[in-house]
Amino acid sequence: MKALLVGCGKMGGALLQQWSRSADWDFTVVDPFAETVPEGVTLLKAREDVPDTLFDLLIVAVKPQMIDEVMPAYQTSLAPSGVVASIAAGCSVDRLKAATGAGAVIRIMPNLPALIAQGVSGLYASPDCTNDQKTAVETLMQRAGTTVWVDDEDALDRVTAVAGSGPGYVFEIARTYIAAAEALGFTNDQARALVLGTMAGAVEMARLSDETVEALRNSVTSKNGTTQAGLEALNADGTLSELLLRTTQAAYDRAVELR
Repeated sequence: MKALLVGCGKMGGALLQQWSRSADWDFTVVDPFAETVPEGVTLLKAREDVPDTLFDLLIVAVKPQMIDEVMPAYQTSLAPSGVVASIAAGCSVDRLKAATGAGAVIRIMPNLPALIAQGVSGLYASPDCTNDQKTAVETLMQRAGTTVWVDDEDALDRVTAVAGSGPGYVFEIARTYIAAAEALGFTNDQARALVLGTMAGAVEMARLSDETVEALRNSVTSKNGTTQAGLEALNADGTLSELLLRTTQAAYDRAVELR
């Protein structure tokens, strides 16, 4: 099958690294600024360079504010049975349909760990999509990590608040955790190794366990021990819980504003 990727910035490029490994797809990229693409991918600089080929999948990876200007020129590139997949945050199905002329549209909210095939992506399909179209897009996205289907576009904005923006929260937590370790007397290299190794190990343990994260937390918390003392300082009054609620709500509110 043939796919045309319009735009190849940081996220588009990260996904393409994973998608291009699929033997089932032939990828063409249009981006005036991209300099390299994975082996086997065709890179074009402008719409005028795109052949008259009809593509089974048209992937929208340009900035949301550019969609109305850029995408109408590609309406004749999509096969009648084709589907549009968009990773443009906040751009609704209706707007994508108007810009691309497509009937079937799938919106995708990926996150940055897709670069190492550890991403989490939310997907929403318009009612026009067939099961085959949904399966094809889902299979591509699973090359970049985990996929979660949602029932409406509002839920996709909530995915944005939790997973799309989530790596930023995790990096900030890691940054402050490393700074705290340095304040205890460790060098930056030591602090990074201790903190990032601990976080990675704990997350992987939770991923592989059938226990709840609460149960896992309790399993390492001895009565009156060091972990209990740390946890009481961290969240005994619910400050951390409230902070994360405010964090995800603020990101969701912004996603709604961008619709």
